[in-house]
Amino acid sequence: MRSRVFGEVAELYDAGRPGYCDDMVDEVLAYAALGARPAAEIGAGTGKATVQFAARGVPVVCVEPDERMAEVLRRNTAGHGAVTVEVSAFEDWQRAGRRFGLLYAATSWHWTDPGRRWDLVHAALELGGTLALFWNPHGVVDAGLQAELAEIDRRHGVEHSPHAAVASFYGDVSGAWTGEEDWPLEECQRDGRFADLRSVRFRDHVSYDTGRYLAYLTSISAYRILPVADRELALSETARVLDANGGGIDMVRLSDLFLARAA
Repeated sequence: MRSRVFGEVAELYDAGRPGYCDDMVDEVLAYAALGARPAAEIGAGTGKATVQFAARGVPVVCVEPDERMAEVLRRNTAGHGAVTVEVSAFEDWQRAGRRFGLLYAATSWHWTDPGRRWDLVHAALELGGTLALFWNPHGVVDAGLQAELAEIDRRHGVEHSPHAAVASFYGDVSGAWTGEEDWPLEECQRDGRFADLRSVRFRDHVSYDTGRYLAYLTSISAYRILPVADRELALSETARVLDANGGGIDMVRLSDLFLARAA
């Protein structure tokens, strides 16, 4: 199952994946106004988002389907006593009647079952509780470099890699926004049980050296599902291009956030 390939490289995932914009985390918490109420995280992975919420004093129940990822998650959150890790797919999670003031999914909502996820979220939220979905699109600053990397992707059958788009594709809009990538909005509107829908975009710049960027790519499902020989070729060709362009890559990193309240 493609959604479970990350456990094969849990340590590499933890080392290579970026975190999330602190301003975005603050935006979620200001909207949710949790007080002492707990949050639950859908598909917590190794805790990239978890530690940012827990560091702000939020009690978090982490739902993570892969035990290998959960092991790293426990280690990363060991200093936060209010974090609980429960190994389960979101669709199979046993809430035992618990409801939460906030459910959030950090680059994991697309792995949940579209036919069930809105029912499950609505059942798990308190009245007025918050759903927060966020993810990190990337865009390569240098258009020539992006074209070279996209050609490597094409040759090796890599789809939806972080360098699939040049940074200018995303424009220069920050703050409230609507766009073709705002796909949770349409689903949520069709469901009809949520109110105060908002979409907010944050942006920053990030630079990767070749080694760190390859670690990032190696942790992504688009590469994990390739035959080993194809993956190694794609990564080695990417490394050669990056080394020939100064030993790294500069990117615009977005944090796209969707918020809604259970009505």
